[in-house]
Amino acid sequence: MSQRKSPRIMIVDDDPVTCELLCEVFAHEGFVVGSAQSGETALSGIADARPDVLVSDIRMKTPLDGLSLLDHIRREFPATPVVLMTAFGSIETAIRAVKEGAFDYISKPFDIDTLVATVRRALAAQQALPSETAPTDDSIDAAGDGLTTGLVGRNPAMLEIYKIIARVSDSPAAVLITGESGTGKELVARAIHQHGPRHGAPFIAVNCGALTETLLESELFGHVRGSFTGAIANKRGIFEQAGEGTVFLDEVSEMSAGLQVKLLRVLQEREVVPVGGDAPIKVRARVIAASNADLEKLCAAGTFRQDLLYRLNVINIHLPPLRERRDDIPLLAAHMLRKHTPEGRTPPLMDESALRCLVSYSWPGNVRELENVIERAVTLNHAGRITTEDLPAKVRGDGSGETGKFTPATDDLAELFTDLPTIEELERRYLIHVLEATGDNRKRAAEVLGINRKTLYRMAARFNMEL
Repeated sequence: MSQRKSPRIMIVDDDPVTCELLCEVFAHEGFVVGSAQSGETALSGIADARPDVLVSDIRMKTPLDGLSLLDHIRREFPATPVVLMTAFGSIETAIRAVKEGAFDYISKPFDIDTLVATVRRALAAQQALPSETAPTDDSIDAAGDGLTTGLVGRNPAMLEIYKIIARVSDSPAAVLITGESGTGKELVARAIHQHGPRHGAPFIAVNCGALTETLLESELFGHVRGSFTGAIANKRGIFEQAGEGTVFLDEVSEMSAGLQVKLLRVLQEREVVPVGGDAPIKVRARVIAASNADLEKLCAAGTFRQDLLYRLNVINIHLPPLRERRDDIPLLAAHMLRKHTPEGRTPPLMDESALRCLVSYSWPGNVRELENVIERAVTLNHAGRITTEDLPAKVRGDGSGETGKFTPATDDLAELFTDLPTIEELERRYLIHVLEATGDNRKRAAEVLGINRKTLYRMAARFNMEL
């Protein structure tokens, strides 16, 4: 009886510390481990090593980065699953990685158990393939590259959303996006449209709660001349105007019962009947809906049709509130500072105390509220540096005493425990405190933290801080 061979894995990362750590982890898990500190070294050695799974960093200080390495692997060794890692996650990178055939895409700092579980899933998928695997078409939609979607974040929940966007963008399936008001549901819908084959066709958004029932029906389905007072000519509805594009129905929960029936017909029969007309018109647009209400509860209450929910909710994407991804606030703030700074001017810097206020505030209005605060600060600031004085009183925590707001403390360390933050957030705040206490002396800060300077720089990069 032949013994089962140990699975082989290759780790590719230009950081020797990460390489060494992952080699130890996977050796302990029973893998035969090889490593390379550049894409070129990995590519030259993979034919001999023949790993069952390859794990590679994306951004490396070598000509052949992780995405280029993935491209070579997909062409020359198409049966080898590739798991990509990065400390610089973005929606464009995630979508490119998924569309080019990466098995998965993980953000640094990663959880070791999650990475091991991902590699084992990749290994199981590889072992399930036939012994001879034909090369696959690894072309991607070039129009999706570099598009500015407005989606910013490296939080694990956001990274999962990026991967779902990559996987559903080429599909005609209906998508339901849920989440609190201001979390960016329309941005997700636009990203799905922009990164798919419909990107050259119209994207038409309509707020179902902003129009009366009669006007919304006419907007969606069109009307014929004379069907009601003021209908002086035939009008094509949004579903017809969109052609092969995308119709985004925001706040779909606000639709009346009558319009819900008509929308259900559109989804089932792919046709509309204009107001006052009797001849159905075939439509081809994809439907993406969004709601900040719990549609399951509305179905139970009898105010939303369950059969319509089933049609809309083929793919569900739930956006977390900003208070559940506070680690993305520095990234979002930097993005918005650049966005709202007039062209030709240098974006103002964000004072650390002001950034702490932003991270500690509860953000009931989510990303939309954060953007309003940043735009206000950029408009009113003329010193080139955003301080706490440039923020609204409620964000500073002045006066109102509402929960979830940052309260300045006389003890510098007391602020570490505001809002009961995560371990990662405590680590970020403590790093800021040590840097301030040492006057930004990197050597002294590293000594206080008990780490070397290289680890200090990696730690700062993880929190999007520039030293």
